[in-house]
Amino acid sequence: MIDICQEIYSTLRRNKMRTFLTGFAVAWGIFMLIVLLGAGNGLIHAFDKSTSERAMNSIKIYPGRTSKPFDGLKEGRRIQLNNSDMDASQHSFPDHVSDVSAMMWQGGVNLSFGQEYVNLDLTGVYPNYPRLEAIELVSGRFVNDIDIRERRKVMVLHKKTAAILFDKTHTQPIGQYLKADGVMYQVVGIYNNDNSSGDNDAYIPFTALQTIYNRGDTLYNLTLTTRNLTTEAVNEAFEGQYRKVLGAKHRFDPQDNSAIYIWNRFTDYLQTQTASTILRITIWIIGLFTLLSGVVGVSNIMLITVRERTHEFGIRKAIGAKPLSILWLIIVESVAITTFFGYLGMVAGIAACEWMDSAFGNQTMDSGMWSETIFLNPTVDMGVAIQATVTLIIAGTLAGLFPALKAIRIRPIEALRAD
Repeated sequence: MIDICQEIYSTLRRNKMRTFLTGFAVAWGIFMLIVLLGAGNGLIHAFDKSTSERAMNSIKIYPGRTSKPFDGLKEGRRIQLNNSDMDASQHSFPDHVSDVSAMMWQGGVNLSFGQEYVNLDLTGVYPNYPRLEAIELVSGRFVNDIDIRERRKVMVLHKKTAAILFDKTHTQPIGQYLKADGVMYQVVGIYNNDNSSGDNDAYIPFTALQTIYNRGDTLYNLTLTTRNLTTEAVNEAFEGQYRKVLGAKHRFDPQDNSAIYIWNRFTDYLQTQTASTILRITIWIIGLFTLLSGVVGVSNIMLITVRERTHEFGIRKAIGAKPLSILWLIIVESVAITTFFGYLGMVAGIAACEWMDSAFGNQTMDSGMWSETIFLNPTVDMGVAIQATVTLIIAGTLAGLFPALKAIRIRPIEALRAD
Protein backbone atom coordinates (compact mmCIF):
# COMPACT_ATOMS: atom_id res chain seq x y z
CA MET A 1 0.00 0.00 0.00
CA ILE A 2 2.90 2.32 0.80
CA ASP A 3 4.41 1.67 -2.63
CA ILE A 4 1.11 2.56 -4.29
CA CYS A 5 0.84 5.81 -2.30
CA GLN A 6 4.39 6.77 -3.21
CA GLU A 7 3.73 6.05 -6.86
CA ILE A 8 0.51 8.08 -6.86
CA TYR A 9 2.28 10.97 -5.14
CA SER A 10 5.05 10.84 -7.74
CA THR A 11 2.51 10.83 -10.59
CA LEU A 12 0.54 13.76 -9.18
CA ARG A 13 3.70 15.70 -8.49
CA ARG A 14 4.83 15.36 -12.10
CA ASN A 15 1.49 16.83 -13.26
CA LYS A 16 0.92 19.58 -10.73
CA MET A 17 -1.15 21.95 -12.86
CA ARG A 18 -3.37 19.22 -14.25
CA THR A 19 -3.93 17.77 -10.77
CA PHE A 20 -4.68 21.20 -9.32
CA LEU A 21 -7.24 22.08 -12.00
CA THR A 22 -8.97 18.72 -11.62
CA GLY A 23 -8.99 19.01 -7.83
CA PHE A 24 -10.24 22.57 -8.00
CA ALA A 25 -13.23 21.44 -10.07
CA VAL A 26 -14.03 18.82 -7.42
CA ALA A 27 -13.58 21.23 -4.49
CA TRP A 28 -15.60 23.94 -6.23
CA GLY A 29 -18.47 21.52 -6.83
CA ILE A 30 -18.84 20.49 -3.18
CA PHE A 31 -18.21 24.09 -2.04
CA MET A 32 -21.00 25.47 -4.22
CA LEU A 33 -23.42 22.75 -3.18
CA ILE A 34 -22.91 23.46 0.53
CA VAL A 35 -23.07 27.25 0.08
CA LEU A 36 -26.25 27.00 -2.01
CA LEU A 37 -27.84 24.70 0.57
CA GLY A 38 -26.87 27.12 3.35
CA ALA A 39 -28.29 30.14 1.53
CA GLY A 40 -31.49 28.26 0.73
CA ASN A 41 -31.82 27.21 4.36
CA GLY A 42 -31.44 30.86 5.38
CA LEU A 43 -34.54 31.77 3.36
CA ILE A 44 -36.50 28.70 4.50
CA HIS A 45 -35.62 29.17 8.19
CA ALA A 46 -36.79 32.81 8.04
CA PHE A 47 -40.14 31.71 6.62
CA ASP A 48 -40.50 28.92 9.19
CA LYS A 49 -39.81 31.39 12.02
CA SER A 50 -42.43 33.79 10.71
CA THR A 51 -45.09 31.11 10.35
CA SER A 52 -44.36 29.42 13.69
CA GLU A 53 -45.28 32.60 15.56
CA ARG A 54 -48.74 32.91 14.01
CA ALA A 55 -51.82 30.75 13.75
CA MET A 56 -51.66 29.42 10.21
CA ASN A 57 -55.20 28.01 10.38
CA SER A 58 -56.73 31.48 10.29
CA ILE A 59 -58.63 33.52 7.73
CA LYS A 60 -58.98 37.31 7.78
CA ILE A 61 -61.97 38.99 6.13
CA TYR A 62 -61.85 42.68 5.18
CA PRO A 63 -64.74 44.78 3.82
CA GLY A 64 -64.56 46.12 0.28
CA ARG A 65 -66.69 47.59 -2.50
CA THR A 66 -68.90 45.76 -4.93
CA SER A 67 -67.75 45.64 -8.54
CA LYS A 68 -70.97 44.13 -9.94
CA PRO A 69 -74.63 45.16 -9.76
CA PHE A 70 -76.70 42.72 -7.72
CA ASP A 71 -80.31 42.40 -6.63
CA GLY A 72 -81.22 45.83 -8.03
CA LEU A 73 -78.23 47.54 -6.37
CA LYS A 74 -75.47 49.28 -8.33
CA GLU A 75 -71.80 48.43 -8.27
CA GLY A 76 -69.42 50.50 -6.14
CA ARG A 77 -71.42 50.01 -2.95
CA ARG A 78 -69.30 49.79 0.21
CA ILE A 79 -69.73 46.63 2.30
CA GLN A 80 -69.47 47.18 6.04
CA LEU A 81 -68.90 44.26 8.42
CA ASN A 82 -70.71 44.27 11.75
CA ASN A 83 -71.11 42.28 14.96
CA SER A 84 -73.80 40.06 13.48
CA ASP A 85 -71.26 38.77 10.95
CA MET A 86 -69.31 37.29 13.86
CA ASP A 87 -72.35 35.26 14.93
CA ALA A 88 -73.09 34.24 11.34
CA SER A 89 -69.51 33.08 10.85
CA GLN A 90 -69.66 30.96 13.98
CA HIS A 91 -73.09 29.41 13.52
CA SER A 92 -73.04 28.85 9.74
CA PHE A 93 -69.88 26.71 9.75
CA PRO A 94 -69.77 24.73 13.01
CA ASP A 95 -67.57 22.02 11.43
CA HIS A 96 -64.94 24.40 10.09
CA VAL A 97 -64.90 27.53 12.31
CA SER A 98 -63.57 26.97 15.81
CA ASP A 99 -63.20 30.59 16.89
CA VAL A 100 -64.14 34.06 15.67
CA SER A 101 -62.44 37.34 16.47
CA ALA A 102 -62.57 40.93 15.25
CA MET A 103 -60.49 44.11 15.30
CA MET A 104 -61.11 47.85 15.30
CA TRP A 105 -58.69 50.80 15.21
CA GLN A 106 -58.69 54.31 16.58
CA GLY A 107 -55.78 56.22 15.13
CA GLY A 108 -53.76 59.18 16.39
CA VAL A 109 -54.51 58.91 20.11
CA ASN A 110 -52.38 60.96 22.53
CA LEU A 111 -51.46 58.72 25.45
CA SER A 112 -49.94 60.41 28.49
CA PHE A 113 -48.60 59.64 31.96
CA GLY A 114 -47.52 62.66 33.98
CA GLN A 115 -45.25 64.78 31.79
CA GLU A 116 -44.58 61.99 29.30
CA TYR A 117 -46.75 61.29 26.27
CA VAL A 118 -46.78 59.35 23.00
CA ASN A 119 -49.03 59.35 19.95
CA LEU A 120 -50.17 55.93 18.79
CA ASP A 121 -53.13 53.85 17.60
CA LEU A 122 -55.55 52.01 19.86
CA THR A 123 -56.52 48.56 18.67
CA GLY A 124 -59.69 46.92 19.94
CA VAL A 125 -59.17 43.16 20.17
CA TYR A 126 -60.57 39.97 21.66
CA PRO A 127 -58.73 37.72 24.17
CA ASN A 128 -57.66 35.25 21.46
CA TYR A 129 -55.57 37.86 19.63
CA PRO A 130 -52.16 36.64 21.00
CA ARG A 131 -52.90 33.16 19.62
CA LEU A 132 -53.42 34.62 16.14
CA GLU A 133 -50.57 37.12 15.87
CA ALA A 134 -46.88 37.19 16.72
CA ILE A 135 -47.04 38.97 20.06
CA GLU A 136 -45.58 37.87 23.37
CA LEU A 137 -46.86 38.94 26.78
CA VAL A 138 -43.88 40.24 28.78
CA SER A 139 -45.68 40.99 32.06
CA GLY A 140 -49.18 41.31 33.44
CA ARG A 141 -52.07 39.93 31.42
CA PHE A 142 -53.89 40.41 28.15
CA VAL A 143 -57.49 41.43 27.51
CA ASN A 144 -59.83 38.78 28.95
CA ASP A 145 -63.49 37.78 28.59
CA ILE A 146 -64.61 39.89 31.57
CA ASP A 147 -63.00 42.97 29.99
CA ILE A 148 -65.01 42.28 26.82
CA ARG A 149 -68.26 41.64 28.62
CA GLU A 150 -68.02 44.67 30.95
CA ARG A 151 -66.34 46.98 28.38
CA ARG A 152 -63.55 47.73 30.83
CA LYS A 153 -61.12 50.57 30.18
CA VAL A 154 -57.95 48.50 30.43
CA MET A 155 -54.89 48.63 28.20
CA VAL A 156 -51.96 46.44 27.12
CA LEU A 157 -48.89 48.45 26.09
CA HIS A 158 -45.93 47.62 23.90
CA LYS A 159 -42.71 47.47 25.92
CA LYS A 160 -41.24 50.39 23.93
CA THR A 161 -44.27 52.53 24.72
CA ALA A 162 -44.03 51.56 28.39
CA ALA A 163 -40.35 52.55 28.39
CA ILE A 164 -41.16 56.01 26.99
CA LEU A 165 -43.91 56.67 29.52
CA PHE A 166 -42.51 55.12 32.70
CA ASP A 167 -38.72 54.68 32.58
CA LYS A 168 -37.84 58.28 33.47
CA THR A 169 -39.84 58.11 36.70
CA HIS A 170 -38.84 54.47 37.41
CA THR A 171 -42.50 53.57 37.75
CA GLN A 172 -43.85 50.02 37.46
CA PRO A 173 -46.36 50.23 34.55
CA ILE A 174 -48.76 47.48 35.64
CA GLY A 175 -51.68 48.98 37.53
CA GLN A 176 -50.97 52.60 36.53
CA TYR A 177 -53.60 54.79 34.87
CA LEU A 178 -53.00 56.53 31.55
CA LYS A 179 -54.97 59.28 29.86
CA ALA A 180 -55.93 58.76 26.22
CA ASP A 181 -57.64 61.88 24.82
CA GLY A 182 -59.40 62.48 28.12
CA VAL A 183 -60.28 58.82 28.83
CA MET A 184 -58.50 57.01 31.68
CA TYR A 185 -57.22 53.46 31.10
CA GLN A 186 -55.54 51.10 33.54
CA VAL A 187 -52.42 49.30 32.30
CA VAL A 188 -52.85 45.56 32.82
CA GLY A 189 -50.11 44.12 30.60
CA ILE A 190 -46.92 44.70 28.61
CA TYR A 191 -46.25 42.88 25.32
CA ASN A 192 -43.57 42.55 22.70
CA ASN A 193 -43.78 41.58 19.03
CA ASP A 194 -41.53 40.91 16.04
CA ASN A 195 -42.56 44.31 14.63
CA SER A 196 -43.78 42.66 11.40
CA SER A 197 -47.13 44.40 11.80
CA GLY A 198 -45.32 47.71 11.60
CA ASP A 199 -46.72 49.26 14.77
CA ASN A 200 -46.56 49.41 18.54
CA ASP A 201 -50.30 49.73 19.10
CA ALA A 202 -51.89 49.75 22.53
CA TYR A 203 -54.56 47.04 22.87
CA ILE A 204 -57.88 47.59 24.60
CA PRO A 205 -61.08 45.48 24.73
CA PHE A 206 -62.87 45.47 21.39
CA THR A 207 -66.25 46.31 22.97
CA ALA A 208 -64.72 49.22 24.90
CA LEU A 209 -63.35 50.79 21.70
CA GLN A 210 -66.70 50.43 19.94
CA THR A 211 -68.48 52.14 22.84
CA ILE A 212 -65.99 54.90 23.70
CA TYR A 213 -65.46 56.00 20.11
CA ASN A 214 -69.07 55.59 18.96
CA ARG A 215 -68.36 52.91 16.35
CA GLY A 216 -71.74 51.27 16.73
CA ASP A 217 -71.46 47.62 15.75
CA THR A 218 -68.98 48.06 12.86
CA LEU A 219 -65.84 45.95 12.47
CA TYR A 220 -62.55 46.67 10.75
CA ASN A 221 -62.04 43.00 10.00
CA LEU A 222 -63.03 39.49 11.01
CA THR A 223 -60.65 36.66 11.87
CA LEU A 224 -61.73 33.02 11.75
CA THR A 225 -59.75 30.17 13.26
CA THR A 226 -60.49 27.14 11.10
CA ARG A 227 -60.32 23.37 11.42
CA ASN A 228 -60.62 20.37 9.10
CA LEU A 229 -59.43 22.45 6.14
CA THR A 230 -56.26 20.66 5.08
CA THR A 231 -55.85 21.33 1.35
CA GLU A 232 -56.03 24.31 -0.98
CA ALA A 233 -59.08 22.87 -2.73
CA VAL A 234 -60.99 22.45 0.54
CA ASN A 235 -60.04 25.97 1.64
CA GLU A 236 -61.18 27.46 -1.68
CA ALA A 237 -64.51 25.63 -1.38
CA PHE A 238 -64.93 27.00 2.15
CA GLU A 239 -64.17 30.54 0.97
CA GLY A 240 -66.83 30.19 -1.73
CA GLN A 241 -69.42 29.06 0.84
CA TYR A 242 -68.43 31.89 3.15
CA ARG A 243 -68.92 34.48 0.41
CA LYS A 244 -72.42 33.07 -0.16
CA VAL A 245 -73.32 33.52 3.53
CA LEU A 246 -72.06 37.11 3.71
CA GLY A 247 -73.42 37.83 0.24
CA ALA A 248 -76.92 36.89 1.41
CA LYS A 249 -76.58 39.14 4.49
CA HIS A 250 -75.11 42.17 2.71
CA ARG A 251 -76.75 41.67 -0.71
CA PHE A 252 -73.74 41.25 -2.99
CA ASP A 253 -72.86 38.70 -5.65
CA PRO A 254 -70.93 35.79 -4.08
CA GLN A 255 -68.73 35.75 -7.20
CA ASP A 256 -67.79 39.40 -6.62
CA ASN A 257 -64.34 39.10 -5.03
CA SER A 258 -64.12 42.86 -4.53
CA ALA A 259 -67.06 42.96 -2.12
CA ILE A 260 -65.00 41.35 0.63
CA TYR A 261 -61.31 40.52 0.67
CA ILE A 262 -60.33 37.14 2.13
CA TRP A 263 -56.78 36.49 3.26
CA ASN A 264 -56.29 32.80 3.97
CA ARG A 265 -53.03 32.25 5.81
CA PHE A 266 -53.19 28.48 5.42
CA THR A 267 -53.34 28.52 1.62
CA ASP A 268 -50.53 31.08 1.61
CA TYR A 269 -48.59 28.72 3.88
CA LEU A 270 -49.17 25.75 1.56
CA GLN A 271 -48.10 27.78 -1.47
CA THR A 272 -44.95 28.95 0.29
CA GLN A 273 -44.18 25.40 1.39
CA THR A 274 -44.43 24.35 -2.26
CA ALA A 275 -42.09 27.19 -3.21
CA SER A 276 -39.65 26.07 -0.48
CA THR A 277 -39.71 22.51 -1.85
CA ILE A 278 -39.05 23.79 -5.37
CA LEU A 279 -36.19 25.91 -4.02
CA ARG A 280 -34.61 22.90 -2.30
CA ILE A 281 -34.92 20.76 -5.43
CA THR A 282 -33.46 23.52 -7.61
CA ILE A 283 -30.50 23.99 -5.26
CA TRP A 284 -29.78 20.26 -5.26
CA ILE A 285 -30.02 20.05 -9.06
CA ILE A 286 -27.64 22.99 -9.53
CA GLY A 287 -25.28 21.61 -6.88
CA LEU A 288 -25.30 18.08 -8.28
CA PHE A 289 -24.58 19.31 -11.79
CA THR A 290 -21.70 21.34 -10.37
CA LEU A 291 -20.46 18.18 -8.66
CA LEU A 292 -20.90 16.27 -11.90
CA SER A 293 -18.59 18.69 -13.68
CA GLY A 294 -15.90 17.87 -11.10
CA VAL A 295 -16.47 14.13 -11.48
CA VAL A 296 -16.24 14.43 -15.26
CA GLY A 297 -12.97 16.29 -14.77
CA VAL A 298 -11.62 13.43 -12.67
CA SER A 299 -12.72 10.91 -15.31
CA ASN A 300 -11.04 12.90 -18.09
CA ILE A 301 -7.80 13.26 -16.18
CA MET A 302 -7.73 9.51 -15.55
CA LEU A 303 -8.29 8.82 -19.26
CA ILE A 304 -5.39 11.10 -20.12
CA THR A 305 -3.28 9.40 -17.46
CA VAL A 306 -4.05 5.98 -18.94
CA ARG A 307 -3.16 7.17 -22.42
CA GLU A 308 0.13 8.73 -21.31
CA ARG A 309 1.12 5.66 -19.32
CA THR A 310 0.13 3.05 -21.94
CA HIS A 311 3.75 2.13 -22.57
CA GLU A 312 4.35 1.83 -18.82
CA PHE A 313 1.34 -0.45 -18.33
CA GLY A 314 2.57 -2.66 -21.19
CA ILE A 315 5.92 -3.09 -19.50
CA ARG A 316 4.21 -3.89 -16.18
CA LYS A 317 2.10 -6.58 -17.81
CA ALA A 318 5.10 -7.96 -19.70
CA ILE A 319 7.06 -8.49 -16.49
CA GLY A 320 4.12 -10.16 -14.76
CA ALA A 321 1.96 -7.42 -13.23
CA LYS A 322 -1.59 -8.58 -12.72
CA PRO A 323 -4.46 -6.56 -14.29
CA LEU A 324 -5.95 -6.12 -10.81
CA SER A 325 -2.85 -4.25 -9.60
CA ILE A 326 -3.11 -1.79 -12.51
CA LEU A 327 -6.85 -1.41 -11.89
CA TRP A 328 -6.22 -0.76 -8.21
CA LEU A 329 -3.49 1.81 -8.94
CA ILE A 330 -5.72 3.97 -11.14
CA ILE A 331 -8.79 3.76 -8.87
CA VAL A 332 -6.78 4.69 -5.76
CA GLU A 333 -5.34 7.68 -7.62
CA SER A 334 -8.87 8.80 -8.56
CA VAL A 335 -10.14 8.33 -5.01
CA ALA A 336 -7.14 10.22 -3.58
CA ILE A 337 -7.81 13.27 -5.76
CA THR A 338 -11.54 13.22 -5.09
CA THR A 339 -11.24 12.68 -1.33
CA PHE A 340 -8.55 15.28 -0.67
CA PHE A 341 -10.07 18.08 -2.73
CA GLY A 342 -13.63 17.09 -1.79
CA TYR A 343 -12.69 17.45 1.87
CA LEU A 344 -11.14 20.87 1.21
CA GLY A 345 -14.31 21.95 -0.60
CA MET A 346 -16.51 20.71 2.26
CA VAL A 347 -14.47 22.57 4.89
CA ALA A 348 -14.48 25.74 2.78
CA GLY A 349 -18.25 25.46 2.21
CA ILE A 350 -18.99 25.00 5.93
CA ALA A 351 -16.70 27.94 6.75
CA ALA A 352 -18.54 30.10 4.19
CA CYS A 353 -21.91 29.15 5.73
CA GLU A 354 -20.62 30.01 9.21
CA TRP A 355 -19.45 33.37 7.89
CA MET A 356 -22.87 34.00 6.33
CA ASP A 357 -24.47 33.08 9.65
CA SER A 358 -22.30 35.53 11.60
CA ALA A 359 -22.62 38.34 9.04
CA PHE A 360 -26.22 37.90 7.82
CA GLY A 361 -27.65 35.27 10.17
CA ASN A 362 -30.62 37.37 11.25
CA GLN A 363 -31.28 39.65 8.31
CA THR A 364 -34.47 41.72 8.37
CA MET A 365 -36.16 43.97 5.86
CA ASP A 366 -37.20 47.25 7.49
CA SER A 367 -39.37 49.69 5.56
CA GLY A 368 -39.60 52.13 8.47
CA MET A 369 -43.19 51.08 9.11
CA TRP A 370 -42.75 47.33 9.41
CA SER A 371 -39.97 44.78 9.44
CA GLU A 372 -39.76 41.12 8.47
CA THR A 373 -37.06 38.49 8.91
CA ILE A 374 -35.96 37.44 5.41
CA PHE A 375 -32.74 35.51 6.13
CA LEU A 376 -32.09 33.39 9.22
CA ASN A 377 -29.44 30.83 10.23
CA PRO A 378 -27.93 30.05 6.77
CA THR A 379 -26.19 26.87 7.88
CA VAL A 380 -26.04 23.29 6.61
CA ASP A 381 -26.46 20.23 8.76
CA MET A 382 -23.09 18.51 9.16
CA GLY A 383 -24.63 15.18 8.20
CA VAL A 384 -25.79 16.59 4.87
CA ALA A 385 -22.31 18.00 4.16
CA ILE A 386 -20.65 14.67 4.94
CA GLN A 387 -23.19 12.73 2.86
CA ALA A 388 -22.60 15.04 -0.10
CA THR A 389 -18.83 14.58 0.23
CA VAL A 390 -19.13 10.78 0.50
CA THR A 391 -21.37 10.80 -2.57
CA LEU A 392 -18.70 12.77 -4.40
CA ILE A 393 -16.01 10.27 -3.36
CA ILE A 394 -18.13 7.36 -4.61
CA ALA A 395 -18.72 9.19 -7.87
CA GLY A 396 -14.99 9.85 -8.14
CA THR A 397 -14.33 6.14 -7.65
CA LEU A 398 -16.70 5.31 -10.49
CA ALA A 399 -15.10 8.05 -12.56
CA GLY A 400 -11.74 6.31 -12.20
CA LEU A 401 -13.17 2.83 -12.79
CA PHE A 402 -13.82 3.22 -16.52
CA PRO A 403 -10.34 4.49 -17.41
CA ALA A 404 -8.94 1.71 -15.21
CA LEU A 405 -10.91 -0.93 -17.11
CA LYS A 406 -9.55 0.49 -20.33
CA ALA A 407 -6.02 0.23 -18.96
CA ILE A 408 -6.27 -3.45 -18.05
CA ARG A 409 -7.61 -4.33 -21.52
CA ILE A 410 -4.40 -3.11 -23.16
CA ARG A 411 -2.31 -5.96 -24.61
CA PRO A 412 1.35 -5.87 -23.61
CA ILE A 413 2.57 -6.08 -27.23
CA GLU A 414 0.33 -3.17 -28.30
CA ALA A 415 1.32 -1.14 -25.27
CA LEU A 416 5.03 -1.63 -25.97
CA ARG A 417 4.56 -0.39 -29.54
CA ALA A 418 2.71 2.77 -28.35
CA ASP A 419 4.54 6.07 -28.41
